[in-house]
Amino acid sequence: MFNVYETIRQFIDSIFQPPISFLDLAIERLQSVRLVMAQGINLGQYFSVFGDLPSEWQMVITSALASTVLLGTLLTFRSTMRLYYAIKEGVHWW
Repeated sequence: MFNVYETIRQFIDSIFQPPISFLDLAIERLQSVRLVMAQGINLGQYFSVFGDLPSEWQMVITSALASTVLLGTLLTFRSTMRLYYAIKEGVHWW
């Protein structure tokens, strides 16, 4: 006899077989990858160009980077405090 259930199942399996096989292959590849986690970035590779400069220029670049970090920290703090005061004011009148 003609089994409708099996025919529909085979049809659906033939449609979804390529994506399923691709996903199975991706899972297999991801499981085979062995990465060392929590390994820091070696910034020396990126900043080695500045090592060739004279010490005065190195100090200028170091100062510029430090001031950029300081200004970024201050801007973040200012934004956080503005948000805090806005929330505080909103809760006060609520």
